[in-house]
Amino acid sequence: MGRKYIDCRDYPSENNCTVALSADSEGELLEAAVQHAVAVHQHQDTPELRAQLKTLFKDGSPPA
Repeated sequence: MGRKYIDCRDYPSENNCTVALSADSEGELLEAAVQHAVAVHQHQDTPELRAQLKTLFKDGSPPA
């Protein structure tokens, strides 16, 4: 499996978050993305959130 990432800049939010996260495994990326979503965006850690985040993962590394 290659590197994957998720980038908040692709999903506008009230606080205009510019965080991008990447990891070599989907599991590691999911845990980091959930922690970020809960701590910064006040989402609840639910199975639905985890499933939604996984659909937003992209291959490679975030653009500069």
